[in-house]
Amino acid sequence: MRASYAIGLLYSTTGPYGAIGRDALDGALMALEEVNADEGFGFTLSPVTANPEGVIDRYHALCEAAIREGGCRQIVGTITSLSRKEVLPTIEKHDALLWYICPYEGFESSEAVIYTGAAPNQHIVPLFQHVLPRWGTRAVLLGSNYIWGWEVNRVARELIGACGGEVLAERYLPIGSEDVGRLVQEVREKRPDFILNNLIGPSSYAFFRAYQALAESDPTFGPDRCPIVSCNLTECELGLIGPAGIGHLSSAIYFGGVDTAENRSFRDRARARFGAGRRNSAFLAGGYAAVRMLAEAIREAGTDAPEALRPVLHARRFATPLGPLGIDPRTNHAALTPCLGRIGADGGFEILDRAAAPVAPDPYLVEFDAAALARRVLKPGAAPRLKRVK
Repeated sequence: MRASYAIGLLYSTTGPYGAIGRDALDGALMALEEVNADEGFGFTLSPVTANPEGVIDRYHALCEAAIREGGCRQIVGTITSLSRKEVLPTIEKHDALLWYICPYEGFESSEAVIYTGAAPNQHIVPLFQHVLPRWGTRAVLLGSNYIWGWEVNRVARELIGACGGEVLAERYLPIGSEDVGRLVQEVREKRPDFILNNLIGPSSYAFFRAYQALAESDPTFGPDRCPIVSCNLTECELGLIGPAGIGHLSSAIYFGGVDTAENRSFRDRARARFGAGRRNSAFLAGGYAAVRMLAEAIREAGTDAPEALRPVLHARRFATPLGPLGIDPRTNHAALTPCLGRIGADGGFEILDRAAAPVAPDPYLVEFDAAALARRVLKPGAAPRLKRVK
């Protein structure tokens, strides 16, 4: 009889960011079922699923129940930084381990979290390295009104300032709000070089559609002249945006079209499971990779105890659809391979660039060289306005 380990899967599959939660959960369950079908693991994984529905007050109770009643020492889940921070005290209190797969704003490191989503040097920095030299340094910054929007836009202000640029406006919407008319009007008035989009869920989708209408009346705002650029947009949301997304840009640690042996195999298995019409996103691949890494670490450690898993996770790399993943023992963040993509008419991303090798995590941006970015962007003779990114 194989041993069984309970794993909490805490994703909002309904609510304002339900499309992301569904992809993350589907990827996690896909990996879990593959592990359970493989007797080489010597154990099975038992899912304890919960859907907070994007309601922040539900996360703590559901996480507590998964640990205390469900017997989970591992929780794979949460999408927003608000929800991650809501459950973190519970995770730490019970000496559990949270697996967080989403891009986030950085400036955090907990022994109780394995961060397999992108830190700022793996999402906004490569995005700006591409965008600023090509489109310019005058930007409008948009965000949902919580820590992701605030902090990523704060880093963006510092990067733009380091390159002698200007933030023309910085505006926020409540999570789920579709009241984007004033944002579009301000973009029309300010006429930036690009718009940084840190809106999430319906707010983001509504802005794309309204911006398309603006571009139809004034070609200055077409994606080839003034693009919307994002750090967190993936394939699972493109169907909700529709044709309004075509031509705009996003950075990610994975796009479905990444051409590696591991991803080709993953695409084939995902197609067999979900059907040919399903687009693979960083959240689908990330949920899969987290559970697969966890299972491999349990097999090596012989237990699911967090104190036994951390040394295993720190000591090796894992082959995943995202590329080879290693966890930095200093920060518990993953080395990841940033990509830049342009939304195509086929409902996927055209990959414009991908790092040649995994990029070491730098969640506090202590290693980031703002002067080097400025040299790439500034015209000869221009003076940078350097300020340390904190």
